[in-house]
Amino acid sequence: MAKLFDFFGGFKLTLAHIGRPTVTNSYPKVKRPKQPRQHGRHVLNRYEDGMEKCIGCELCAGVCPANCIYVRGLDNPPDHPVSPGERYGYVYEINYLRCIHCDLCVEACPTQAITESKMFEFSFSNRSDAIYTKSELLVDDQGFPQRLPWEDWREGEAAMTGGWMRATSPAGDASFEGVVQWTADLGEGIRAPEAGQSENRDDEATGSKQLRTVFSRHLNPEDVPLDQRGLQGLVSSVKSKLPHRRGDKS
Repeated sequence: MAKLFDFFGGFKLTLAHIGRPTVTNSYPKVKRPKQPRQHGRHVLNRYEDGMEKCIGCELCAGVCPANCIYVRGLDNPPDHPVSPGERYGYVYEINYLRCIHCDLCVEACPTQAITESKMFEFSFSNRSDAIYTKSELLVDDQGFPQRLPWEDWREGEAAMTGGWMRATSPAGDASFEGVVQWTADLGEGIRAPEAGQSENRDDEATGSKQLRTVFSRHLNPEDVPLDQRGLQGLVSSVKSKLPHRRGDKS
């Protein structure tokens, strides 16, 4: 009798999920929009005047727990300096067979030179392709990442390349939230400041999406925000899908 109940219990679980909304897409033909802080393939940024941000300090290599970054600095040539500092990154390599995308290198960099894009779908036909050199990591003259043949770039994944900058505000001080803490990037300019989890945030400027709003139908009832519940939540959902007219501030 117990086995019979287990048998029909399986059908009960299946039927319970039939009426729920789907959360999957026809990947890889269709991709879900990615958060600005998506951890993907690294890039080396430049200043707006085209000079490289990397100063060859090797802090990223020192903090890397997977030992996948190799950096060697060199003194800047007096007649044509590569970076504003005394030194620049002459050799910069990342071994993606080791990288775990922990982003400690992003945290350690004092000049915001190394950041991450939102592209993480890339595979290699040989092991040497997995070792990215400086020429492959450095952004081009327009500030966009180099696009290699084995990478699956889609629309928007090259935008806001340096969007993920810091996991927290300096020393955890909330007074830094909403304050620009980095220099401008080539092709991007000065990015909107990140606001952490406080009320001092501008999701429209940063492109962030609140998970409680995007996936409210998949949360437990007690975890759904009040403005997303019942009839009010249905009205808010319909309004968010309607095209906004120019000049409409509502």
